[in-house]
Amino acid sequence: IVTTDRGEVAKGSAEIFFRKVKFWKEDGQEEAPPVFVGITLLKNNVDGVNYFHVKVVGLLFVATTRVNVSPSLVLELLQRIARVIKDYLGVLSEDSLRKNFVLVYELLDEVIDFGYMQTTSTEVLKSYIFNEPIVVDAARLQPLGPAAIFMQGTKRMPGTAITKSVVANEPGGRKREEIFVDIIEKISVTFSSSGYILTSEIDGTIQMKSYLTGNPEIRLALNEDLSIGRGGGSANDYRSSYGSGAVILDDCNFHESVRLDSFDMDRTLALVPPDGEFPVMNYRMTQEFKPPFHINCLIEEAGHLKAEVILKVRAEFPSNITANTVVLEMPLPKYTTRASFELEPGVTGQRTDFKVANKKLEWDLEKFVGGVEHTLRAKLTFSQELHANIIKEAGPVSMTFTIPMYNVSRLQVKYLQIAKKSSSYNPYRWVRYVTQANSYVARI
Repeated sequence: IVTTDRGEVAKGSAEIFFRKVKFWKEDGQEEAPPVFVGITLLKNNVDGVNYFHVKVVGLLFVATTRVNVSPSLVLELLQRIARVIKDYLGVLSEDSLRKNFVLVYELLDEVIDFGYMQTTSTEVLKSYIFNEPIVVDAARLQPLGPAAIFMQGTKRMPGTAITKSVVANEPGGRKREEIFVDIIEKISVTFSSSGYILTSEIDGTIQMKSYLTGNPEIRLALNEDLSIGRGGGSANDYRSSYGSGAVILDDCNFHESVRLDSFDMDRTLALVPPDGEFPVMNYRMTQEFKPPFHINCLIEEAGHLKAEVILKVRAEFPSNITANTVVLEMPLPKYTTRASFELEPGVTGQRTDFKVANKKLEWDLEKFVGGVEHTLRAKLTFSQELHANIIKEAGPVSMTFTIPMYNVSRLQVKYLQIAKKSSSYNPYRWVRYVTQANSYVARI
């Protein structure tokens, strides 16, 4: 979808953006940065257009401007636009966007007016949007990234949002009463070459999506021994000495609909949830925690123009938990010409690759069961003699993963209470947990 709200940007800007992003990867570099200046295809000079983009479940959302604006503002706007579209369509995919083109265009017309942002509230937009969404069957869709899925056996469940619209009813005109709460934690860990933890941090959010009619009040209770800041006391005072709580958050912030009347007393949040998906609470934690994976890497010379890499990864979480879409990457010396791999006998669901363009080793594990250790051996061939310490030329090892129904901080939703309209009113409640890697790095 291309819109020119002010007419300042040429209509060919979409083509310029696509070619620029495509060439970025073809040149063997990383993905294009979220903000860059475009190049005209014919004159090969800067055209003065700033391109901002975010990737959400495999789709690129792009904004362009010639004026000087805050990049963080535009990137946040794109994220919110993606969330609003997902609220209305239920499923965010290329197929759903194509089938609901008119509805999405109507949404964009209300969100942005003549290049100025108006509102990104799903609840407010319901008063101005009149098109009905065309439902796309989510069962036939393949998940487009580790952040988008929960795995339960052979079934795939959507992650931070369920696959139905906030404005569409069930067949027969009825609306299923249910509410979803996801506790999502993105962890950053840096290991030293000897395996010690140098830095560790958790960025977490409690995400909610409500399908309750009549907007009843909800009370959401967290750990009673939860402490915030160095005082471990008030939600409005984050700077005192450490409390003795089992879960200590450095800081947190809440959605505007949350009332903190009884939070200091019993760690309960009260709110009337708006329509659509929204973050109830964001938090950060640097308290020491046990990392879900431990990485060991050994690299040494193995003869003339050769070396061997031994990479071991152990899952430190319980055996009833399974991580999905685990990927390890390791930069190799720039003069590496070939890499052959050896996996453990009998393993399945694992794939190895040597990216020649950017000299990277890649190891994909479809599933990783808790308490299990996996090993990869790689034999490297070089095009020149080793004139320096090979360890300085390789690494570090980086890792990405998704672990459903598991969180590192031990923050828990103890109960989810919904104000009853009648004795027979008993909506479905779904509370789910997921841990993802934000920056998970082991030095060699």
